Amino acid sequence: MSQIRIFLVDDQSIIRDGLRYMIDHQQDMVVVGTASTVTEALDGMGRTPVDVLLLDIRLPDGSGLDIARAARQLDPAPKTLLLTTFDVDLYVLEALRAGAMGYVLKDLPTPELLQTIRAVYRGEAMYRTQAASWALTQAVRPAYQDSNARDHNDVELLTEREQEVLQRMSYGERNADIARALFVSEGTVKTHVHSILQKLQVEDRTQAVVWAFRHGLVR
Repeated sequence: MSQIRIFLVDDQSIIRDGLRYMIDHQQDMVVVGTASTVTEALDGMGRTPVDVLLLDIRLPDGSGLDIARAARQLDPAPKTLLLTTFDVDLYVLEALRAGAMGYVLKDLPTPELLQTIRAVYRGEAMYRTQAASWALTQAVRPAYQDSNARDHNDVELLTEREQEVLQRMSYGERNADIARALFVSEGTVKTHVHSILQKLQVEDRTQAVVWAFRHGLVR
């Protein structure tokens, strides 16, 4: 069984050790590195393949958001999940802009955190805090403030089926879930997702989801 390779970044050793203990006891996960600062993280994650970065927001020499932005330059780029005590709308918006796949709080029950890590690894967007709900609402609102001002040309880049797939991506559904709901093969869904990313000129599913919120496709 292949394991999800996780790199932990938190400035508190007790949290790093606790997360490592929890993750290393999962058959499908392994911690491949840890860091307590941005500098350590940037150095460490370039030395070993990483699937998921588990990042704190506030670090002694910067922010986990700095790491998330830098991680996008790696090939292949790891998925990023922000794990923090700060449920702040500004941080959520910055996480979206940085391409992070998820934003959750440290008081999340252990089973839910483990499932969130697995979901992020699969490419699902996991923004599940009160601030995240507010921030995503703000992203949607401009698209509805003036329906005449909405850029229909952008939306019409996508076929009706691609818009439906993008909506379901925004709800956190996996390709297999979308395929079952639309009565098509998973390969067909992958083709639609690839086409969506190409047409919107975005790099990954998270950026496509942000686009969907901003253009009012998520209802």
